Formats: sequence, C-alpha cells, structure tokens
Amino acid sequence: MSAAAPTITLRPLDSYEGTLARRTYLALREAIVELRVDPGAALRKEEICGMLGVSRSPVSEAVTRLATEALVDVVPQAGSFVARLSMAEIREGAFLREAIELAAIDHLAPRITDAQLTDLRRNLRLQGVMVEDGDFPGFYALDGEMHRMLLDFTGFQRLARVSDTAWVHVDRARRLILPMGDRVAETLAEHRTIVAALEARDGAAARAAMRHHLAQLMTFLTPLEAARPDLFSPDPTPSQVDQP
Repeated sequence: MSAAAPTITLRPLDSYEGTLARRTYLALREAIVELRVDPGAALRKEEICGMLGVSRSPVSEAVTRLATEALVDVVPQAGSFVARLSMAEIREGAFLREAIELAAIDHLAPRITDAQLTDLRRNLRLQGVMVEDGDFPGFYALDGEMHRMLLDFTGFQRLARVSDTAWVHVDRARRLILPMGDRVAETLAEHRTIVAALEARDGAAARAAMRHHLAQLMTFLTPLEAARPDLFSPDPTPSQVDQP
C-alpha cells in the first residue's frame, strides 16, 4: 500500500530564526497563511513532527499559539484543523489595513525621498517581471514588500509589526484572488498609479489610488465566497455575537 500523500508542505526549520518552538510556529504559520494547506484540513501532529524532525512538544505549542490567532481550530476529542476563512475577520482586517495605509500615504506623500522612490521603482520593475513570468508567489512576495516599504518609510518602527498581526486573515484571502483572471496585472497597474502619485508628491491622488487599490479585495472576494463556500466559515449571527 502506498503512503498517504502529505496534507501540508513545510519549509525546513533552518529557514527561520529563533528557538525551536518559534521556528516550528513560523513554519506552520507560513504554510497556513500561504494556503499550502487547505482551510478546514486536519493538522496531523505526527506527520508534522516527522517532516520537521521535532518532538510533539514544539508542534503542540505552535498549534496552541496559532489557535490564539484564529488560524487553527482546536476541537476537543477531534483534533486540530486549519481555520476556514472568516469574512467577518477579513472585513475587520481590511478596515484596519485601509485606516493604517491611508494614514501612511498621507504622512509619506509630502516628504518621500528620492532614494525611497528609487526603491519603489525597483520593486515595481521586479513585479513586472513576475507578471510576465506568471510567477504568482514571486509577485505576492514583492507586493507585500512594497506595502511594507510604504509603512517603513513613514519612520514609525512598529507600524509594520502591527499590520502583520492585523492583516493575517486578509493576506490569506488575497492569495485566493491574485490568480483570478487579470488580477495580478491589474494589481501591478494599481501599484504603478500609487507610486506615480507619490513621485508627483500629490497626496490626494496617492490617497485616492491607495483607497481604490485596497477596495478591490472585497470586490473579488465576495463572489468567491459564494462560489467556494467550503473555504469559508459561516459568519456568526447577531445573537451569537452578543453572547458572553
């Protein structure tokens, strides 16, 4: 009998820094956020231990930590499962993302430096290469890098860390829509419009371009929820939300 196919793909622990527990957590978190394991899939701890070459202790610790981030559902007597996408959490994350990135654009537009613009242009050129090659993971990495640069350029050192926590569910959702139709090419065009407005030091245009760019998430995601309900968890009803 052939061995069962692995349910998850993990990078080796030497790809990360920190303690064994932290590296185990980062490996699992990255696989979940990057949708290398399906929402709703069971997390088999024995399999994960074998893939990473660790004992159950760091894996159990990682699963517990991921559960606090709503990335894993732990069901007593049943096991641990990758959390399905929640439109309620995605909407909240998108709201926070818009508030933070529009504030960053407002702050950055009148004071962005030539060196910072050069970094953004270089990133855009590489994004163009990824679009031409059809490299979705490569494009996604550069997309994230561009948004992090915009936050870092404000000079507020904790902004990127706050955003990483607030937007984790948005990041999972965005990976679903980038391969759809011409969305990657459209995203690149939107990025170029944002950078062009920053080059002109036009704060109003940069803000409008960023707002339009961020709004596309829900435009594409809402019909996807209807088409792939297996990837999403039902939103709580008002009575459930009000319960202690």
